[in-house]
Amino acid sequence: MSKKKIFLGILLIAISGLLIWSAQWATYARPPLPEALTALESDGLVSVTEEPWLTFSPAQSAPSVGFIFYPGGRIDPRGYAPLMRTIASNGYLIIVPTMPLNMAPFNANVADDIMAYHPEITHWIIGGHSVGGTMAAQYTHNHPEIINGLIIWASYPANTADLSELSIPVTLIYGSLDPRVNASSIAERESLLPPDCHYVQIKGGDHHQFGAYKITLDEHYATISEEDQHKQIVESTLALLSKIKE
Repeated sequence: MSKKKIFLGILLIAISGLLIWSAQWATYARPPLPEALTALESDGLVSVTEEPWLTFSPAQSAPSVGFIFYPGGRIDPRGYAPLMRTIASNGYLIIVPTMPLNMAPFNANVADDIMAYHPEITHWIIGGHSVGGTMAAQYTHNHPEIINGLIIWASYPANTADLSELSIPVTLIYGSLDPRVNASSIAERESLLPPDCHYVQIKGGDHHQFGAYKITLDEHYATISEEDQHKQIVESTLALLSKIKE
């Protein structure tokens, strides 16, 4: 075999390996923890389905209020299952869509399809975590006439989404130990949110305990338990949802 053929063979293997690595990197999503997988099981209180989107619905009632939740960047939607299951058990339809390349900016208008799929829902709230929260805020800015409430987890609106004149309930929840979304960075963007926006700081909470998915030790800043942070997130989210239900 000539040196040229050997070189071309090695080059082809290298390119193939690079393409495989690139595809794996682009489609990677932080996998759900065991407790999140357990929360995907239907029971007498909550029905869980995964097609066409991850959906949690109360098993004993027909909800009129729906909550569309955009996941954070490169996070498996199932990683939010424990929180969404609890919220749904209080009488709400919850839908968490999978995003292209696991990034909400690539399908920020998926809420259109979700609403069309559920004509029985009369009131819609939208929210999201991290970049998902930013995209939920952008969607609300672009469609204020069809959104009845906005819930932002560990994020804030982009400069292109001025929500200051919104008349709907808005809640922004963040952890005090989040290195990016904190009191300082949120204050810089306060002018983008309605004057009556409800801010909830979870003392000892961080960015990643807004879900139940795998992270590395150097990403873990929280000094409170996942259970405690989830409890506070759910309580604040339900507080806004209850305003829509009244």
